Amino acid sequence: MKRKLLSMVVSSALLSVLIFSACNSRNDQPAAAGKYGAFSFSHQLTLPGTPIEIYDGATGDISAWWDHSFSEKPYKMYIEPHPGGGFYEIFDESGDGVLHATVTAAHRGKLLRFVGPLGLAGHAVNMVCTYTFSAAGSDSTLLKLEVHVSGEIESEWPELVKKVWIHFLDERLRNYVCRTGTK
Repeated sequence: MKRKLLSMVVSSALLSVLIFSACNSRNDQPAAAGKYGAFSFSHQLTLPGTPIEIYDGATGDISAWWDHSFSEKPYKMYIEPHPGGGFYEIFDESGDGVLHATVTAAHRGKLLRFVGPLGLAGHAVNMVCTYTFSAAGSDSTLLKLEVHVSGEIESEWPELVKKVWIHFLDERLRNYVCRTGTK
């Protein structure tokens, strides 16, 4: 009885593989473009200011410190810090632009998460970015970034994306916070 059951399971599995192979070998199916995969990384830095001050500097109008855009001189770069809010690049006064990501979680001074292709728009890619904010002493904030990317991934993207994020946070946001004095 066990042998007969095992034989039926093996036969069923083999039949499934043959059907799947036959369906996927049709000439009218397009070839997969690019390489599919995933990567992730995290980064953290300590910034002067309270978690709420740093959160506020990392959201709203970020034009003063976010320096990667699709347009040469964007009218505005903006993150709406509420669930369903957008991470927008507005090209001009008429409102033309692009939605880089959608905010999926927001808790002022504690957490911001947004999902979208960001600068990889036009590719079958999804990027989940999470900022967490926590007090580091009485006058500083530990900002932790987690980035998870999946989809159509080119081999050079993991290192490039990480370098760009470190540039945004360690150079651009840090300089902005120090220059404007968040306190």
